[in-house]
Amino acid sequence: MKTVVVGMSGGVDSSVAAILLKKQGYQVIGLFMRNWDSSINGDIEGNPTLNNQICPQEQDYNDAKAVCEALEIPLHRIDFVKEYWDYVFTYFLEELKKGRTPNPDIMCNKYIKFDMFAKEAIRLGADFIATGHYARIQDGKLLRGLDDNKDQTYFLSQVSKEQLAKVLFPVGELQKKEVREIAAQYNLITAKKKDSTGICFIGERNFSKFLENYLPNTPGDIVDIETKEVLGKHVGLMHYTIGQRRGLDVGGTDTRLFVVGKDMVNNVLLVALGEDNTYLLSDAALIEEVNWIGSHKPTRCTAKFRYRQTDNEVTITYLENNQIRISYPQTVKAVTPGQACVFYDGEECLGGGIIKEIYKDNEKIWYL
Repeated sequence: MKTVVVGMSGGVDSSVAAILLKKQGYQVIGLFMRNWDSSINGDIEGNPTLNNQICPQEQDYNDAKAVCEALEIPLHRIDFVKEYWDYVFTYFLEELKKGRTPNPDIMCNKYIKFDMFAKEAIRLGADFIATGHYARIQDGKLLRGLDDNKDQTYFLSQVSKEQLAKVLFPVGELQKKEVREIAAQYNLITAKKKDSTGICFIGERNFSKFLENYLPNTPGDIVDIETKEVLGKHVGLMHYTIGQRRGLDVGGTDTRLFVVGKDMVNNVLLVALGEDNTYLLSDAALIEEVNWIGSHKPTRCTAKFRYRQTDNEVTITYLENNQIRISYPQTVKAVTPGQACVFYDGEECLGGGIIKEIYKDNEKIWYL
């Protein structure tokens, strides 16, 4: 009998992953990862001692424990608090300092879930590891999950082919509705539990207040990129992303203003009127830290520049230092440095990289 160690998050997806694997005849072991400690990481809002409530991560552990007891499988617990800080959260903060929009979930998958977690699973005797991701693996290829609305291959784009070699994604063949129905059939506590949102393993926070624990706010001007008029004040460039509309302190001004760039030198947030303004458009980008996990390296394929975005046709030119330049003459809106660019060939996820620079008409867009 093969042994599978399942990453039990305390959510419905990992709960059903464990059910399905057990029904398939595997010996199933649960492993819960604790990756954030509010009391030592300076997270005042998330500190249960200060807020007289149970920490959300502890509640997740309690839910995972209840599920494993109901399914009669053992549950182990491992702390990766230091590793998460060193490999994921520090990266997140450094990217914000540069004015970029990072995706910590992608780095968490690369360094924690499919690296350190996998090593711990092997110590527990695992032949395979499994998670509740909506993705599929067939013939060594990473494929999109069948639920288009929940497909999570975007977040797996920095995981190596070697890391995926012994990974199972049991819920990738299911729709979210079916997952909840299975959990309800087993009367699991997670059957109706709300899906987690926010930063990976940190959860929901007032984002501005949360970041104040780690990075000082540096207020500055909000400026119309065309008229150069000062329209208001921003609270700190790290709190804004390209294409953002809500949360701009521009009282009395037309609310159809969109963030189109950041002047990091002068600490200025640049905005433009209308969602169809040309400042949000680009037709090429430089991608760094490229990770190929697919069956081939394409010169033409489709790409997503953010999660749940529709696929965009791109042409790829290979450069040195693990970088590529992609072009998309049809233009795409709000392509953002720091975000992931993930490549697809139909259902197959070929890999991805991090957006470094944006271009339009062969000129680098300076305000991005």
